[in-house]
Amino acid sequence: MPFEPPEAFDPARDIALRLNEELRQAHPRDVVAAAREAFGPRLALVSSFGAESAVLLHLAAQVDPGIPVLFLETGMLFGQTLDYRRALALRLGLLDVRDLRPSFEDLATADPDANLWQSDTDACCHVRKVLPLDRALEGFDGWVTGRKRFHGGARLRLPVVEAAEGKVKFNPLATWGKAELDAYAAEHDLPAHPLVAAGFPSIGCWPCTNPVEEGADVRSGRWAGSQKSECGIHTARAPGAAPFLGGDI
Repeated sequence: MPFEPPEAFDPARDIALRLNEELRQAHPRDVVAAAREAFGPRLALVSSFGAESAVLLHLAAQVDPGIPVLFLETGMLFGQTLDYRRALALRLGLLDVRDLRPSFEDLATADPDANLWQSDTDACCHVRKVLPLDRALEGFDGWVTGRKRFHGGARLRLPVVEAAEGKVKFNPLATWGKAELDAYAAEHDLPAHPLVAAGFPSIGCWPCTNPVEEGADVRSGRWAGSQKSECGIHTARAPGAAPFLGGDI
């Protein structure tokens, strides 16, 4: 039989497996609390301040309003999203919301005319979302996301806790459906993103987000007409991969 080397020791993977076993049936607030206890100041929460973001941000504020919240300000967000980000952070008492912007050098190299989205949405997302987040997460060992299984696609089997690229990712809302989200938002009188009422159940950058018919898939308005379903921040990349500044991914 061919020799198979032992699997490399991955502390993040081992921690994630243990915590997922402990938390896979836990209430989302308890998942956030466990994440904060496990990683302390080395934990961040990533939020788009989009259609469903208020629930996770409220949960985090109940645990610790000082948890760093990383917001990807791509330069192509709806004005309503920027207004909502300011109003919701104030409403919830969030103390450390950090706006992450693409670097001038990356934009000058890959998207000098701000029209990359027209020819290569993957490359546009990489420059405006993936690279800024990768840089910001260098200071953290764990992070919290708002992903949910009911969004479908690759998220159907989403664990509550997972490991990715040497860090532990927490998905507190993985097990909740729209009914639970709506009930929680109503119970705590959380304000909705203003574009939800206009038919946007999932909200990203304005060039690549469309309204959808009632009852349609939640994320069907994102990159409509293409096979793309993720911006790239939740797509595994090879350790040490060189920064991508244009072309095909």
